[in-house]
Amino acid sequence: MIGLISATAAGAAARDRLAAAWPDRTRVYEGPVKEAVRAAFAECEQLVCFLATGAVVRLLAPLLAGKAADPGVVCVDEGGRFAVSLLGGHGGGANGLAREVGALLGAEPVVTTATDAVGLPGLDALGLPYEGAVAAVSRALLDGEPVALAAEVAWPLPPLPVAAEGAYTIRVTDRDAVPGEREVLLRPPSLVVGVGASKGAPAEEILALVAGALREAGLTARSVAELATVDAKAGEPGIVAAAERLGVPLVTYSAEELAAVSVPNPSAAPLAAVGTPSVAEAAALLRGGELLVPKRKSAMATCAVVRRPARGRLAVVGLGPGARDLLTPRAAAELRRASVLVGLDQYVDQIRDLLRPGTRVLQSGLGAEEERARTAVAQARQGHAVALIGSGDAGVYAMASPALAEASDDIDVVGVPGVTAALAAGAILGAPLGHDHVSISLSDLHTPWEVIERRVQAAAEADLVVTFYNPRSRGRDWQLPKALAILAGHREPATPVGVVRNASRPDESSRVTTLAALDPAAVDMMTVVTVGNTATRIIAGRMVTPRGYRWQEEPR
Repeated sequence: MIGLISATAAGAAARDRLAAAWPDRTRVYEGPVKEAVRAAFAECEQLVCFLATGAVVRLLAPLLAGKAADPGVVCVDEGGRFAVSLLGGHGGGANGLAREVGALLGAEPVVTTATDAVGLPGLDALGLPYEGAVAAVSRALLDGEPVALAAEVAWPLPPLPVAAEGAYTIRVTDRDAVPGEREVLLRPPSLVVGVGASKGAPAEEILALVAGALREAGLTARSVAELATVDAKAGEPGIVAAAERLGVPLVTYSAEELAAVSVPNPSAAPLAAVGTPSVAEAAALLRGGELLVPKRKSAMATCAVVRRPARGRLAVVGLGPGARDLLTPRAAAELRRASVLVGLDQYVDQIRDLLRPGTRVLQSGLGAEEERARTAVAQARQGHAVALIGSGDAGVYAMASPALAEASDDIDVVGVPGVTAALAAGAILGAPLGHDHVSISLSDLHTPWEVIERRVQAAAEADLVVTFYNPRSRGRDWQLPKALAILAGHREPATPVGVVRNASRPDESSRVTTLAALDPAAVDMMTVVTVGNTATRIIAGRMVTPRGYRWQEEPR
């Protein structure tokens, strides 16, 4: 929960805007400011104070307990100009909160954490449990001193300026190790613990069995990602409680799925009880991996431990139509997270300044879409955090289709939506997409023209608003006139048509014309053409398609 505190009418107005936007995330604290801050500090994970930073510092000073315990605090000035990350930038999430608050209120986020200021990911902000000399190793990274990365377990990380050797070390390990004086241990969620239990098995017995198995194998509980068992035990109180106390999800599989897994220690007892010869080992091994601890037994429970394969991460990111303010915050976050960026050279140039230092860039020219998709998937399979970029929305005539056709379930794939060219052009033209509409690419490089023509004919007969992508190039100058002729067979010559070139970019241009007056020679590959339906009108120079067809019944 985020506590909101203000002292003046101006602060209260901004506070209420935040509360209205995030009703499920925020709680307003009224009354005297000192008491409000004290109550919110004790009850909330984060605070947003609409007060001067000096006042907040004085109010917070007696309450501070330590970096690991204090909530994140953001200050917003009375004029709403700045959102300052004051306390708990990483551990308390104040840096991210400052950016969120700034985006919502139109304030400039102010983040002074050293790593954030120079574009380095904070070692305590990677989403992994950590131990050791975070401050010292972070300082070494900031000062350009050699810091070695020892990845005992491969795991996708954001770019870090590391060396093969160094006086400082970042170690990625699931081993139960003690960090050295100049070392940070990052704990990846690499371990799966399979569990089985008799009815009524106490959580304490299950936890003791798991702890003993991990201890004897030299593994840390901080790298346990999940407990896994058979569906029949999904509601077993001891197993449920054990997962809750370990702070991990409980994953269950059917007996049929588990019975299909080859295990070293099958048994007749679970086969008779739940229909599979193995629960603990099979549940741990079902998604693959290395069996580190074979089945162990206590009086009422069994467990096994598997190190699952490292899964690379592929984010397919839509950059929007080109304007920086139409790049979504989620897309920007994925670009900062990626250690490898794959994309068309001109799109890479658009966002190069958003990349963290050390990001490896793999770029290529026009016409290499499938090669880029294969490259991105191959990099993810090597365990990297990869961003594959495309313009507009990555799933609309862009990179998501070839990438997902290439990818299998051995990597994690995240889709990041973007503002499509059709939407960007529509906003410029007015409201041409107010009713049913369709987008059709006129490029026959990947789709036979006969197929495209049938789709245009269907859209014409169905009276759909049509947005044409890839309408005309030097080598394809006849497809747009042909498509327009098909539409003209079903629509009046005065049907509104919008033409937008380089939507949202500095050299943007647009015009509204008619189906009869449009000159295809004025259109190129940087242009989006939107043809209205029989209800679309030009009102005050803008294209408007009503949400119903009542206008057709009204006199014109």
